[in-house]
Amino acid sequence: MSGGGTEKNKKSAASARSHTRNHQERPPSGFLKTILLVSFVGALAWVYQSIQPPPPKIVGSPGGAAVTSPRIKLRDGRHLAYKESGIPRDEAEFKIIYIHGFDSCMHDSPFTHFLSADLVEELRIYTVSLDRPGYGESDPDTNRSPRSIALDIEELADGLGLGPKFYVFGHSMGGEITWACLKYIPHRLAGAVLVSPAINYWWRKLPGEITREAFSRMYPADQWALRVAHYAPWLTFWWNTQKWFPFSNVIAGNPIIFSRRDMEVLSKLGFTRPNRAYTRQQGEYESLHRDLNVGFSSWEFDPSDLQDPFPNNNGSVHLWMGDEDKFVPVKLQRYIVSKLPWVRYHEISGSGHLLPLEDGMTDKMIKSLLGGEEEVE
Repeated sequence: MSGGGTEKNKKSAASARSHTRNHQERPPSGFLKTILLVSFVGALAWVYQSIQPPPPKIVGSPGGAAVTSPRIKLRDGRHLAYKESGIPRDEAEFKIIYIHGFDSCMHDSPFTHFLSADLVEELRIYTVSLDRPGYGESDPDTNRSPRSIALDIEELADGLGLGPKFYVFGHSMGGEITWACLKYIPHRLAGAVLVSPAINYWWRKLPGEITREAFSRMYPADQWALRVAHYAPWLTFWWNTQKWFPFSNVIAGNPIIFSRRDMEVLSKLGFTRPNRAYTRQQGEYESLHRDLNVGFSSWEFDPSDLQDPFPNNNGSVHLWMGDEDKFVPVKLQRYIVSKLPWVRYHEISGSGHLLPLEDGMTDKMIKSLLGGEEEVE
């Protein structure tokens, strides 16, 4: 009797130990859920942190570069930096505002380096270039849009006392912004020049077949950079700073983006991008990435919708384009101007994107705008 009881007690004790051991080896389901939830939240936090751009290093603030250029204060409190050249503004007959392109700044104006002094004196030309918001020494604008930049340009003109009418001259993405000036402030313009203006592939009236063909000719890295800027602008910073996939060749400065003539121009000038650090000094997100987001967003208008700003022939609009431009597809440019008969189109055979840097080209553009001279292409 006692032996049987002892055996049962042993089995019961072993069973209890086994049950206890199994119970200890299996964490409660609530504990597993907690671990998974914490891991998921941690992963989300890491992703969120990765896609958030750093705060801008605003010029004149602690941690930011010093203010070295004249600036005007805009109505919303931001500052816009500018650089003047040519005849003093109160003595000039013609007043031109230069709008720089992507990854560029006011110091890159072709008027400063390539417009002949003789022509400036002969025609009494005053020029001013600006740093667009987030570039150089102009404060960032978190609400930047094509319309807001056009209105910034109008405020600059008023702040400098340029009078009721002035000219605008935009290159590349500055040319794209010139379309916005023609849309939002046409009453302030005496004339306009667009040189190799960037094209937003999502402008609604571009023909699908030509647009798809032009887009397919871009390098895959650049296709993806523009897709991200258009469809997922909140990912633009991460995409153009991550190391897993190739990002924008333009931001990377890859020479494959230049045409043969562009490379000849750069070689001749010994071009070393002396203003690159200044251009990006407030951060690549506020200068480059936000510029991509604005330039390739869903615009409120399509350039082919624009009306002639000079129906009485009291001004003119000129578009200059190299037929070997590797940045901007010439086929799409031809389509846009075909819808705007009031735009005087100048296509230069063999030239690329850096048209204003070629010998004598800036003079030709200004003569055509101000003197009404028609150039033979």
